[in-house]
Amino acid sequence: MTTFRDALAAGPLVLDGGMSNELEAQGHDLSGALWSARLLRDDPDAITAVHRAYYAAGAQVAITAGYQATYDGFARLGITRAETTRLLRRSVRLAREAAESAPGGTGGARWVAASVGPYGAMLADGSEYRGDYGLSVAELTRFHRPRLEALAEAAPDVFAVETIPDLREAEAVLTALDGLGIPAWLSYSIRGTTTSAGQPLAEAFALARSSQDVVATGVNCAPAADTAAALALNTALPGVVYPNGGGVWDPEARGWLGAQDEIADLAPSWLSAGAVLVGGCCRVGPAEIAQLAGRLAVSPPGH
Repeated sequence: MTTFRDALAAGPLVLDGGMSNELEAQGHDLSGALWSARLLRDDPDAITAVHRAYYAAGAQVAITAGYQATYDGFARLGITRAETTRLLRRSVRLAREAAESAPGGTGGARWVAASVGPYGAMLADGSEYRGDYGLSVAELTRFHRPRLEALAEAAPDVFAVETIPDLREAEAVLTALDGLGIPAWLSYSIRGTTTSAGQPLAEAFALARSSQDVVATGVNCAPAADTAAALALNTALPGVVYPNGGGVWDPEARGWLGAQDEIADLAPSWLSAGAVLVGGCCRVGPAEIAQLAGRLAVSPPGH
C-alpha cells in the first residue's frame, strides 16, 4: 500500500487552494470568529463542495477545514467538548468523501491533510502573523495535543501544521505530535527570511528536522514573491510552499487589499528550491490550482 511518505518521495504533489475564499465565493458569510470552521457544523456540504472543486482542478492533496477548529474556540461559542471532537473528525471525513467522489482526477491517489492552525488562529485577531502569545511551550503543547489526538482518530494521511509564526509554537506542536503515528508537514508564516516572530528561518527549518514525524517543512500564507528565497534556506527536509494569491490582509476590514498574483509562474522556482508540496493559500481558487497543476504536468480532468 502506497503511503503519503511514498507519494512525497515520488513528488511533486499539488496542494489545494484557500478554503475560506472559495466558501465566500459561494456566498457564505465567514465574518465570525470561527471562519470556515463554523460550516463544519452549519453546512458541511459546502465544505465538501470546495474539496471536490479543488480535486477536480488537479489538486492531489486537500487540506481540511479545521484550521480554526479548536476546543477553546468552539467552547467560547457554547459548543461542548464532545461536539468539538465530532466536528474535528468530520473535517477529515468530508475531505475523504470528496476525494472519493470528485470527478476526473490524475489517475493517482488523492490525499487528505488535516489542518492544524496556530494558537493565534483561534484568537481570530491576526496574531498568527505576529507570534509571541505570551504562552510557554508547555502551555502551547497542552493547547495543541487534544486537537491532534482527535484528528488522528479520523486517520488523515498527514497533518498540515500550518501558518506557525514562531519557534516556540513549532516546538510545542512537534512535542504534541509525538506518538500519534501520523506524518506531518510544518510550514511557517514569515516576514521575508524570518518567521513572523522574527527568528531566522534556517533555524526554524532545522527545528522541523528534529522530529521523525515531520516529512516536509516550508512556508504558507505568505507573499508569493518571498517564497523562493525562504525555501532556499531550507536544507533540512523536502519543501512545502503554498503562498497567498497576492495583496495584503487587512485584519480590521477582514479583507484583502491589492491585486492578485499569478502563482503558477513561480512553480519552477519552488521546485528548484526543493519544494515537493506546492499549492496556494488565501485568494487562490480552483482556477489557479488548475494552472499550477498544469505547470507541474498534473493534468486536470478533461485534459
